[in-house]
Amino acid sequence: MKLNISEIKNLIPHRDPFLFVDTCEVLIPGEHGKSQKFFSKDEYFFKGHFPSNPIVPGVIIIEAMAQTAGIVVSYKLRDYKEKSVLFMSVNKAKFRKPILPNDNVSFEVKFLNSVRDVYKFEGICLKENIKVCEAEFSAMITYK
Repeated sequence: MKLNISEIKNLIPHRDPFLFVDTCEVLIPGEHGKSQKFFSKDEYFFKGHFPSNPIVPGVIIIEAMAQTAGIVVSYKLRDYKEKSVLFMSVNKAKFRKPILPNDNVSFEVKFLNSVRDVYKFEGICLKENIKVCEAEFSAMITYK
């Protein structure tokens, strides 16, 4: 199921300027998904990171992977209206190449395991089919 930005906004609470996913394809609900993001030269963080050599901060790359996983899990749990996905940890993060203004990147996340309402995923970020980042991360699903 390929989701557009309005469908994504129905699944996760993130909004501009902190939504880092443009489209998302849920391949296996709750387990596997791919997303895309175009980082325009006008992104707010390029003004300070770094003015003479702008690159996407690593924390934003990790956040985009986590948002992708949040979409994948939330899509599976979409019948539960009152829920939140809360980022808990990041491990084994590696940054291989920078993401620059006007780069289009893709993120792929895969479910590793879950214990109760804590889900663990692995993720990668690709630019022109070259891996630029990878990490494992976990998040908790809370219900109101």
